[in-house]
Amino acid sequence: EEVEDSDDELEPQKKIPAGSQDMARLCPYLDTINRNVLDFDFEKLCSVSLSHLNVYACLVCGKYFQGRGKNSHAYTHSVQVDHHVFLNLLTLQFYCLPDNYEVIDASLDDIKYVLKPTFNAENIAAMDENARISRALDSSTYYPGIQGLNNIKHNDYMNVLYHALAHIPPIRNFFLRDESYAYVKPQPGDQLFALAQRLGELFRKLWNPRNFRCHVSPHEMCQAAVLASKKRFQITAQGETVDFMTWLLHSLHKGLKGTNKPDSSIISKTFQGSMKIHSRKLPMTDNPVEIKRLMQQKEYQKTTTAMPFFFLTLDLPAAPLFKDEFDANFIPQVPLLELLSKFDGTQEKEYKTYKDSCMKRFELTRLPPYLILVIKRFTKNNFFVEKNHTIVNFPIGDLDMAEFLSADPEVQDRHPHTKYNLIANIVHDGQPGAGKGTYRVHVFQKGAKQWFELQDLHVTNLLPQMITLAEAYIQIWELDKSS
Repeated sequence: EEVEDSDDELEPQKKIPAGSQDMARLCPYLDTINRNVLDFDFEKLCSVSLSHLNVYACLVCGKYFQGRGKNSHAYTHSVQVDHHVFLNLLTLQFYCLPDNYEVIDASLDDIKYVLKPTFNAENIAAMDENARISRALDSSTYYPGIQGLNNIKHNDYMNVLYHALAHIPPIRNFFLRDESYAYVKPQPGDQLFALAQRLGELFRKLWNPRNFRCHVSPHEMCQAAVLASKKRFQITAQGETVDFMTWLLHSLHKGLKGTNKPDSSIISKTFQGSMKIHSRKLPMTDNPVEIKRLMQQKEYQKTTTAMPFFFLTLDLPAAPLFKDEFDANFIPQVPLLELLSKFDGTQEKEYKTYKDSCMKRFELTRLPPYLILVIKRFTKNNFFVEKNHTIVNFPIGDLDMAEFLSADPEVQDRHPHTKYNLIANIVHDGQPGAGKGTYRVHVFQKGAKQWFELQDLHVTNLLPQMITLAEAYIQIWELDKSS
């Protein structure tokens, strides 16, 4: 027999007379609901038919079933195992099966809120002002926004980025409300817009002050990333966070109908800066006569191009090849400002490809509200991947980018504020290569005025002085407009 999965073909619902609120309160099965087993983080699929249409959650055992009419999987489940209260995962309505009447009771509102948390402007404005500690069903406590994310298999490289983005106020505030991207009219099957929707759902769960447990599973968001990237990024195989971040930011920008124009999406408004790249091609010969001839050609003349960026890549000095007298590799240290001097507009560096080489220097012309710095720790060749373990010394606050801005008076006038404070720091520990290392992230909870370290489900308080001791990989800095 075919399973009835449409509510339109159900048996007539039992009519609830006037005073239905009182009638619904008499449902004798509400005390069988087990909130400890409810988990709405996974894909909303029927556990029998694997269909995503018309799915109900059994509030006694937590499993998902399709339909509610006779011969449907939910109806059969209620009769076979004596579980009676179900929640429609789309309409958020409660039903009692097999009697098939709607249950209306205010005591069930907490379940609705866990399934679909909502935030208004006042809630969002208060997040960075004060943080109240929340308590889960098992009496464990957590700060909203500071909750562990499940490492389903090897998706820790995704989790750290979700945590970092969830603590960038304009990104968080935008995705916490569905209304923010209601202007987008997606085409059917638009996977990039679905990616933005799933990120919004994940952020709402992370910042939910009424969660039943103090951790969240990013399963739906990760699945959306796997589909939208055409399996380039997998849950089952560890990838590189920088590659994933590059793809995710551009995909969200495109999914929210961003264009090449600055400020065309929340992503470009938050992260996009611009620079000038001055480059000149080098002749591939030692013959002075040939060099002089080539330098007359147009392709060897100096060129200047304007280029937008979402993040800046910093090059580490080469790691030492030899061990010290204690038979151990010496780990060098380098100041962050020394790495940033790449963008001061004066230093030239040679960039080689398989067919030519050129000299480039970089000059920043626009600083974004949130600056992402990527410290290039991994180098690949034909045989293996190497990691540079150099420790970068950086301040937690008051990073002044004024000296790296273009000297053009117009550029200087557009930047009355140039100091940044660190709000997120992603760290890679261990050896290079898929599955050989681990990722963790340091984030600053503004409401609690406290740093936290998150690694999958592990959440710990952190002293700011400890952040600088780790092998920083990706850093997110916030422009300080109060100075």
